[in-house]
Amino acid sequence: MIASDGTRAPRTLGVEEEFLLVDSGTGQPVAVVEAVLAAASAAAPRPDRTDGPPPLHLESEAKQEQVEAISPPSTTLDELSRAIAAGRRMADDAARTVGARAAALATSVLPFISHVAPNPRYDRMREQFGLMMREQLTCGFHVHVAIASEEEGVAVLDRIRPWLPVLLALSSNSPFWRGQNTGYASYRYQAWTRWPSSGPYDVFGSAGAYRRTVESMIASGVLLDRGMVYFDARLCDHYPTIEVRVADVCMDPE
Repeated sequence: MIASDGTRAPRTLGVEEEFLLVDSGTGQPVAVVEAVLAAASAAAPRPDRTDGPPPLHLESEAKQEQVEAISPPSTTLDELSRAIAAGRRMADDAARTVGARAAALATSVLPFISHVAPNPRYDRMREQFGLMMREQLTCGFHVHVAIASEEEGVAVLDRIRPWLPVLLALSSNSPFWRGQNTGYASYRYQAWTRWPSSGPYDVFGSAGAYRRTVESMIASGVLLDRGMVYFDARLCDHYPTIEVRVADVCMDPE
């Protein structure tokens, strides 16, 4: 990427890892995300400055039985590896304070009843998508890579399509669903692609075509909003990145 002074700047990347919150004794998913976030906030040092990208931190997700660790932007894989390890420690340390653990599992090994996080948007999704939203409890590994423009981002999306199934195969970490061995290496992907906006996508050809596709899906009611673009990879709406979303959260951080 070219910096404002004309020099070539390193391209940044970051990750979002979703973890199951499980009882430390039984392994059963538990709805304790608010207590986990409170514990993490109490333990985190205050940032020296408030401008710039946020530091490593935890956030809630759609279900109260999961938590997400979000890394700051990195410029090397070594730096990113350290952030991933730190995010896992942060999530698990906070979970331990309430008798839980943060498990790097893309689906639960045991049967579960999940609870939608208190959020008006998630309430709308539950109303519109019913059982699909109620049953959804999966954990993914999302990789953000900086782009110079939306046109560059769509060019990348068009070119990486054949490789996304390879990333899913490499990351597969969800053979179980609701207490059963499914016979799939990644049943998370099977469960996730029930969403009408998820899975593989066609070649777009331009940023305009990508945006028109998204707007038509919103207009038809397939999506509630742009946050529900669940393609295997997408343009991120809140960062200048492409976001590769196809992978399971991996057991091994390496």
